Amino acid sequence: MYQQVLEGAGTNVSAGDIDQVAINTIRTLAMDAVQKAKSGHPGTPMGMAPVGYTLWQHALRYDPADPHWPNRDRFVLSVGHASMLLYALLHLAQVASDKEHADKGPYAVTLDDIKQFRQHASVTPGHPEYRLTSGVETTTGPLGQGVSNSVGMAMAQRWLASRYNKPGFPLYDYHVYALAGDGCMMEGVSNEAASLAGHLKLGNLTWIYDSNHITIEGPTKLAFGDDVGARLAAMGWHVIHVNDANDTAAVAKALDDARAITDGPTIIVVHSIIGYGAPKKAGTREAHGEPLGEEEIRGAKRAYGWPEDSSFLVPDGVHQRFAEQMGARGAAARKAWMAMLGRYREQYPELAREIDMIDRHELPESWDSEIPEFPADAKGLASRDSSQKVLNAIAKQVPWLIGGAADLAPSTKSNLTFEGAGSFEADDYGGRNLHFGIREHVMGSACNGIALSGMRAYGSGFLIFSDYMKAPIRLSAIMELPVIYIFTHDSIGVGEDGPTHQPIEQLATLRAIPGMMTFRPADANEVAETWRVVMKLTHRPAVLSLSRQALPTIDRSKYASAKGVAKGAYIVADCDGTPAVILMATGSELSLCMGAYETLNAEGVKVRVVSMPSWELFEQQDQQYRDTVLPPSVKGRLAVEQAAMLGWDRYIGMGGGMIGMHSFGASAPLAALQKQFGFTPEAVLEEARKQAKRE
Repeated sequence: MYQQVLEGAGTNVSAGDIDQVAINTIRTLAMDAVQKAKSGHPGTPMGMAPVGYTLWQHALRYDPADPHWPNRDRFVLSVGHASMLLYALLHLAQVASDKEHADKGPYAVTLDDIKQFRQHASVTPGHPEYRLTSGVETTTGPLGQGVSNSVGMAMAQRWLASRYNKPGFPLYDYHVYALAGDGCMMEGVSNEAASLAGHLKLGNLTWIYDSNHITIEGPTKLAFGDDVGARLAAMGWHVIHVNDANDTAAVAKALDDARAITDGPTIIVVHSIIGYGAPKKAGTREAHGEPLGEEEIRGAKRAYGWPEDSSFLVPDGVHQRFAEQMGARGAAARKAWMAMLGRYREQYPELAREIDMIDRHELPESWDSEIPEFPADAKGLASRDSSQKVLNAIAKQVPWLIGGAADLAPSTKSNLTFEGAGSFEADDYGGRNLHFGIREHVMGSACNGIALSGMRAYGSGFLIFSDYMKAPIRLSAIMELPVIYIFTHDSIGVGEDGPTHQPIEQLATLRAIPGMMTFRPADANEVAETWRVVMKLTHRPAVLSLSRQALPTIDRSKYASAKGVAKGAYIVADCDGTPAVILMATGSELSLCMGAYETLNAEGVKVRVVSMPSWELFEQQDQQYRDTVLPPSVKGRLAVEQAAMLGWDRYIGMGGGMIGMHSFGASAPLAALQKQFGFTPEAVLEEARKQAKRE
């Protein structure tokens, strides 16, 4: 069948060995693409092409015609710099474009796309990007994030199976594979991920570790000598070794053995040569992150028995080989699954409707029917407490909303407490409460993996520790995933815990992330309305910044409805005519402004109070609305927030007043801190009076 594959091409490769031809096609496409782009990482695709090919052709249950089939196996390229390995596989397998990319043509990655590797507006960027390229399961690049996402994906599969699988209906039994490298294994987040996966005994997870002992600086022995297999074995992982990445029979057996293991995750340690085949650069750092050069490429092609003068060559028969193996196997599996789902709909119509909603990113009709309204209360509630009430009311109606904390649920009030909520554990994957342990970083990464599986995920911790998980938070925004981050202890209100626990610059940092929605609600009803907004998000992550201390519940019969949260900022209290001064705040500081409003109003000063729980949402409103809330003609303005004041200048203008933090706080009771840093009724009144006199 394949006798004409490379006929006349000056090759010494056996014409009948189509599998080797396909492997070398992956290698040469990677070399050629990096060379044309004048940047990239050719070495890992060259060394790991046999492993990637064997995984896709032999083990991966995946239908290229439907890259979003819910029960497909997942392949995560954690070594995102080796993106050409994935792009070559997507091209050769002829993975279809999804609905979001239908205008591009029938295939996710064409040969022309590969020729545009790393170029502007291409679907083959330097690192794989979710949503940009069909078939890419997650955005990777920051090392360690991909393997950590894979843990969340594996957790999602276990939860979905627990809820929806029934006797004779194994709807969710997919496996998750992640290809990692030395860099991934050095990053701390991968250690957190491995520890969590081992503890949860995720037998549906396999990591393939490319142990090539080379990084950008040179041999890994410069800084890294871990026995990775032994380390993960101590965490409950099964370890399989493959001594030669080119031994495809050994790779296939290792993949079969890994899939057969069900009582814990597996790592396959594969020993490879980076830049395999390159005459001078194989096994060196020069093969890692730069083009090989024309002469080195010719030498490598010669070593493969490949036409030395060819460029972007895909021999006849390679696409067909993928179609008859991976394609045929995946199409049959998907067809059988779709038929099973049809029978399932007849027996379990309610559960089938839930599956459809997950797939379409929809909410049940009654999802917000039990959200409480909070009566006016001068003492009020901590916003972490009101959030727990609202979260539980919603979660009862949205079964696929799951989440937890980094060992802080009693403090962040993120536990689901209703009957049947349960805990997600190795002996019960149906629980809704996730326990991440003291592992903030992987909590964010795993939540991304859960969201990538179609479910709604939340993670919680203290706002100060958002620093530990900045990378996955940023990736949530890049991937447009509606992950919910619940951060409490949001100000110097932490009190005696002192500067190490008092967040100062974190709000500014989170507000700076493009695509992120940051909310700091001021009372219980603003918390409820914040959750209404957040749950409707389908392509944006959100942060809820919540207090430990009680916040007075505003009398909404006297002041404006909290529904104004839906516009990001709104007028809570107003005067007749044009105000002389506008007081602005978020969170706990709004009550200070409300107190000042009462005093100034009694003095005959025209004053307006604006609550600004979400700057991002406010900026989305039209100019007319924004000018209605903050009239440009009013120069007297004061912003009050227990955080760094970076960014407030856009709302107060030149000469506007600010009461905020300019240090890291101090260890003392809250009342003493408020006096020291100026968060008192007297200080707010004094500055408000100054601003009211501005013209």
